[in-house]
Amino acid sequence: MNKKHQVHNLIILDESGSMEPIKKQIISGFNELVQTIQGIEKEYPEQEHFISFVTFNGLGNKLVHFREPASSLQAIDNSKYNPDSMTPLFDAMGFSIARLKHELEDIQDYNVLVTILTDGEENASKEYSAPSIKSLVEDMKKQKWTFTYIGTDHNVEDFAVSISISNTINFGKTDAGINTMFAGEKEARHRYSQNIREQKDTSEGFYDKDKQDIK
Repeated sequence: MNKKHQVHNLIILDESGSMEPIKKQIISGFNELVQTIQGIEKEYPEQEHFISFVTFNGLGNKLVHFREPASSLQAIDNSKYNPDSMTPLFDAMGFSIARLKHELEDIQDYNVLVTILTDGEENASKEYSAPSIKSLVEDMKKQKWTFTYIGTDHNVEDFAVSISISNTINFGKTDAGINTMFAGEKEARHRYSQNIREQKDTSEGFYDKDKQDIK
């Protein structure tokens, strides 16, 4: 039996206090996202999907799941996601990327899809800076890592570009905006797995251009 191609889904989710108003929608959307990844794994049986899920705020990084088979994940609830404090985005990215990079050092055949979801720019990091994160992102993009940035309440595209991420969605903090954002994310993940199957470039053009700015 041929060894399956590993796809690592790293989701970095803002758990700062300003996310509280959309807590319910974010929990629901994350659970649907897990179901999407589980469905993709069935659609592309040559791929083996893993999920790493990190939430972050000024109180620290929380490793909710790490390199867990997508098929084994259960839904999260209020006990796993409680927005509070500030937004140390760079520290969360640096911690998560470095941890997964280290874990994958002995693996050859894999792709990584990093998804960052936040409602505000960096404001509290102590260990990583914008230049260090930009350099890290650029290094990992050379190793079949794809980065996406989903944001609201700030200049999403400009901020993402400043750290070398071109795949973005700017969504509105409404039920319709959040639902449409997660629907676009679902479609993009299907295209991503199809591109892996066809050995196409997965780094750019991740999102449908018509769904990159959702209100």
